[in-house]
This record gives sequence, structure tokens and C-alpha cells, in this order.
Amino acid sequence: MKIRTLEARDIDSVVAIQSACPEIAQWTMWDYDRVARGEMSGWVCEKVAADEEVADGQWVAGFLVARRIANDLEILNFAVSPELRRCGAGASLLGAALEWGKSFRAETAILEVRESNLVALRFYDHRGFQVMGRRPRYYTAPVEDALLLIAPLAGVASGP
Repeated sequence: MKIRTLEARDIDSVVAIQSACPEIAQWTMWDYDRVARGEMSGWVCEKVAADEEVADGQWVAGFLVARRIANDLEILNFAVSPELRRCGAGASLLGAALEWGKSFRAETAILEVRESNLVALRFYDHRGFQVMGRRPRYYTAPVEDALLLIAPLAGVASGP
């Protein structure tokens, strides 16, 4: 697996992953174009293919979009293709974002997650995130509360 900066050529793949993950925020192609232009920070995880049928022998397994807010790192959107989960892509993407946060001395990492997304909640719990609040009716389709998670950046584990 290879982590690199999200580029314009990745937008179709990112939107396809997003479509397969209804539990995450559903952004537009324009939103991801803003990431590719550098208005937000974004990374993709490429999985190297064993066969030659895949273009260039690689494909996007997942993505993460984040931004800096004062002394915080905020994770805005994050998903791994359902068929490629539990292979380290999510941990690698989170690790890249945390390293970026450390580069500007971020104090905390924050994000929202659907309260029903138990897989994500376990993922973040294993990495030192704690529930610090609730945002009622934050998500739509379906309407659902968001849980606000936060972790001191020095205490966040980025590994599997």
C-alpha cells in the first residue's frame, strides 16, 4: 500500500468509494476538486495490484480529507473501500494525517462520526479517541446524531 496526496485524477475513485460507504458524509465532485487544488489536505491509499488488468497496476483503496483549524487537526471525510477494509489502509491514511498534524504542532485531532457507525467508533477507540460531545441531527439521509471524537495528538496511535 502506498499513501500519497489526493490529486484530481483520484476524484472519480474517491466518489466511487464514498458511494459504497453511505455512513460517511456524501460530498460532491466539486468538494474533492477543492481538496485536489489544496484548499484542504487529502490523501489516498493505493493498493498495488498483482495482476496487470488494473490500469497502472494500482487503484485507490481509500481516502482521508482533513484541515487545520487553529491548533487542531480536523478529519472531515474518511473511507476505505468496503472490500479492502482490515488490510491497514485506514490506519495508514490516519497515520499520514496525524503526521501532517504533528508537522504544524496540532494539539488535538477531532472528527464527527455517525453514532450508529460502530466499526468506525471501534477503530477510533483503539487509537485513543474519546467521545466528547454529540451534534443532534448532524447527518441526513438518514437523519442521525453525530458523535464528536477528540484525542490529544501526542496520544493518538496511528498503527493497526
